[in-house]
Amino acid sequence: MMPNSEHDETVDLTPFEVGREPQYDSFADEYMDQASQGFYNAHYDRPACLDLLGNVVGKRVLDAACGPGLYAEELVHRGASVVGFDQSERMVALSRERVPTGEFRVHHLADPLHWLADESFDLVLFPLALEYVDDRVRALSELRRVLRADGALVLSLQHPTANWISKGGSYFETRVIEETWSKGWRVRYWLSPLETTCDEVNRAGFLIERLIEPRPTAEAALINAEDFERLQTMPGFLAMRLIPRRS
Repeated sequence: MMPNSEHDETVDLTPFEVGREPQYDSFADEYMDQASQGFYNAHYDRPACLDLLGNVVGKRVLDAACGPGLYAEELVHRGASVVGFDQSERMVALSRERVPTGEFRVHHLADPLHWLADESFDLVLFPLALEYVDDRVRALSELRRVLRADGALVLSLQHPTANWISKGGSYFETRVIEETWSKGWRVRYWLSPLETTCDEVNRAGFLIERLIEPRPTAEAALINAEDFERLQTMPGFLAMRLIPRRS
């Protein structure tokens, strides 16, 4: 959920899976402080995702990997009702504090959403978390199951081209990256080429309705002018609006 410019070092390029550990649990409060008004979250990813979701008034939205509730807070402010989950207990606690009208619980994306009924949501939001899931087709398929046939799922992720430029090696290799970010936060996540992500989306039963490579908002230039200018000429994140494929 952090930009490439925050990366400190690549520690290990060879592990085979990310695993089930709630990686953000140990720095959840720090992350909330950084993400609430920070460049990459408040002025880059959130605006792009919210724009792709469109009008949410009266909509029931599932916030998958909800983090500290920053997206959920804005969705409720815009008129949606929100159910969210995250694998981090601390993140869920922060979401409950921030959005008392929402429903939040601890749940890992690797597990079935047994507590949610078929086609029970108008929209699903899945921001900057797909990279942390080992079986991405299974996770996306569950999100497809709980989404209405006329609904949409919006997801965002680190741009694979930007990651490849930063990490080197073969662009077409799917691998796990383990690294330490500049704040000392250690993370593991999948790096995949775009064709792999698109194939996983398709196998999970979705079509890509729209794909964007967002630009930061004008306000972001006041926070970090260097990164603002860099993101005018090269990608950092990408976001997709997915719709269920009709059988």
